[in-house]
Amino acid sequence: MALNQNPYMPEMATVTRIIEETPNIKSFQVVFNDKEKMKAFKFQPGQVGQLSVFGVGESTFVINTPPTRMEYLQFSVMKAGEVTSALHNLYEGDQIGVRAPLGNYFPFDRMKGKNILFVGGGIGMAPLRTLILYMLDNREDYKDITIIYGARTPPDLCYKEDIKEWESRKDVNLILTVDAQFPGWEKRVGFVPTVLKEVAPKPDNTVAITCGPPIMIKFVLEGLAELKFPDDQIVTTLEKRMKCGIGLCGRCNIGHKYVCKDGPVFTLRELKELPDEA
Repeated sequence: MALNQNPYMPEMATVTRIIEETPNIKSFQVVFNDKEKMKAFKFQPGQVGQLSVFGVGESTFVINTPPTRMEYLQFSVMKAGEVTSALHNLYEGDQIGVRAPLGNYFPFDRMKGKNILFVGGGIGMAPLRTLILYMLDNREDYKDITIIYGARTPPDLCYKEDIKEWESRKDVNLILTVDAQFPGWEKRVGFVPTVLKEVAPKPDNTVAITCGPPIMIKFVLEGLAELKFPDDQIVTTLEKRMKCGIGLCGRCNIGHKYVCKDGPVFTLRELKELPDEA
C-alpha cells in the first residue's frame, strides 16, 4: 500500500542502522515513525522507493529487504552524486523521507516451480537480494537456485553476511568471482559474463534474473542468448532511470513506456520491443 494519498508527500522515517557494505556503498535500514503505517505497509520484491534528504533532494533505490521480513526496510546506496553523498553523511537516528512503494515487481508467482538463475555485479545485487531472500523464505515454491555474483575486488562485494549464509546452505549454488587476482582470494577470477559461460546453466525450465553495471548486463544478455535462454525467461531492472516515480515528469520514458509505471522490472522480450535507447 502507498503511504500517503498525496504521491509527492514523503513519509518520515528514522535510520535505525547503517551498514558499510564496501568503501563506497552503504545500506540504510529505516522504519517509519508512524508505527501503524509501518505495520500496514506492503510491497513486492523489486519495487522501489524514493529517499529524501531534506534540503538536498531525493533519489530512487530498490527496497532490498523482502516483504517476508518487515522489521525494517533496507536501501543500499552507492556514493555517486549530491543526494547519495548526503545519504552517506547521515548517522543512525537521523530522519529521512520515503515515498514507496513505486513501480512494478519481479514476477515471482510465474517463477514458481522453476529453476532460478541470478546473475549480479556490484551494487546490482541490491534488487536481486530482495528476490533471493523472498525465495529462500518460500523455498518450497522454487527448484534449483543458482547465484553468480561478481565485483571488481573482494572488498567490493556487497552483503557479506548474506554471502556467508548462502555459502553454508545446501539448497543454494553460490558462485563468487572477482575481476582479477587478489591477495587471499581463492575463489573464481574472471568477469561475470565469462563465468556465466563457463558455468553454462541450462535454459530448460529456468528463469534468469540479472542486474549490474550496464556493460556487464550487455554481455550477460549476450551470454544468455548463446546459452539459448528465451527472451521471456530473462528478467532485468532499470530503476536507475526513474525520476519522479509516478509518471508525471516524463524523464524516464523509453518510447511509450515509463520505467516508473511500466517498470522498473522488464523481461528481455519487453525491452526488445522498446526503442534502442533502452
